[in-house]
Amino acid sequence: MAAVDRLVRRRGKELENAIFEATLDQLTSGGFARLTMEGVAAAARTGKAALYRRWGSKVELVIDSLDATLPRPRAVPDLGSARAELLQLIELFAAASASRVGAAIHTLMGEVSQQQAEMFKDFLTGRVIDPTTETVLDILRRGIDRGDVRPGVATPMVADVVPAMLFYHVKATGAEPMPGDYASRLVDEVLMPMVGR
Repeated sequence: MAAVDRLVRRRGKELENAIFEATLDQLTSGGFARLTMEGVAAAARTGKAALYRRWGSKVELVIDSLDATLPRPRAVPDLGSARAELLQLIELFAAASASRVGAAIHTLMGEVSQQQAEMFKDFLTGRVIDPTTETVLDILRRGIDRGDVRPGVATPMVADVVPAMLFYHVKATGAEPMPGDYASRLVDEVLMPMVGR
């Protein structure tokens, strides 16, 4: 009876948010391998049944938790130059990477096996890689129209350089935050020489 008394009677969005918070806490503190549905339920102060009614596995729970807490992709406004827009995009990525949900993604990327990584690939592609690539393409097209980007470089291959470099940094350094000058160095040493006039 004492265990039942400790449960908090929440429903809807309040319960869902508590479960997502507990999932991220468990993921960042113990890693994916040690995360359990039972542990999340206990940390969220709810019953296991509340989790199993909605999520059939911890993979599904982790993906929904990341999706709910990762900032939604947003367009970079016209700032008058491709350099300024690329810089803002990379700084937004760096801020998300330094957040708690970023730390959770770092944990997943560093820990999960190849087979498990396949399960998270669609999520990362749809929520991070594709929106970043599309934003880079928009920036390059605007730059071509303005004249500060060379014609012909607004291609998916060129745009993929940004997420590739960002994920390489995350994978190579683990949970280390990006250095303060990383965004400007990536823009000035790699991207603008590649696409600028």
